[in-house]
Amino acid sequence: MRIETFGVIGAGAIAQAVARHALNVGHKVTLSNSRGPETLEPLIHDLGPGASAGTIAEAAQADAVLLAVPWPHIPQALSGLPPWDGRILIDATNHFLTGPPEFEVADLGERTGSEVVAGLAPGAHVIKAFNTLYAQHIAADPRHEAGRRVLFLAGDDAAAATAFAEWADGLGFAPVNVGDLRTGGRLMQLGGSLSSLHLLKQG
Repeated sequence: MRIETFGVIGAGAIAQAVARHALNVGHKVTLSNSRGPETLEPLIHDLGPGASAGTIAEAAQADAVLLAVPWPHIPQALSGLPPWDGRILIDATNHFLTGPPEFEVADLGERTGSEVVAGLAPGAHVIKAFNTLYAQHIAADPRHEAGRRVLFLAGDDAAAATAFAEWADGLGFAPVNVGDLRTGGRLMQLGGSLSSLHLLKQG
């Protein structure tokens, strides 16, 4: 399993930051949002060569697809898409029902956020990543004098997790696999011990 094409569902700060890193290492990136490709033209122009706008269905055809939309919008974003057929869906979401100042959090019961996402994307290999870092740290160069920015990840499929880790390493991050979507996902999601934890790895 190898990630060569990259799609993005969402066009906010995290989506743009990851897209820029992918473009910087030569990937073709298709961005999408709920309002249609034409609304992304200024962003595509800013991102430069290699970036294109498409529908959500078109973005979702990539080898790896970043999901970076507000939690309440996830069901609509993943509805009616073509079969995933084992492609990677990177879940960068956090289960906030509302933004500031309230920051109401959804009650997921025993499930983790990524298990909910996986249930809405049958056939996808879901990888939890990018949700523990603030957008400005994702956007910055992950390579620092003191080391590389640690990127936690969790996933149920070992091959997909390895493929994603190799891809993230190529972007300059230091990927750290913390387990499956239940165990690792719980550590990474809101309230978990890895949430908002920003680390550098030496070497």
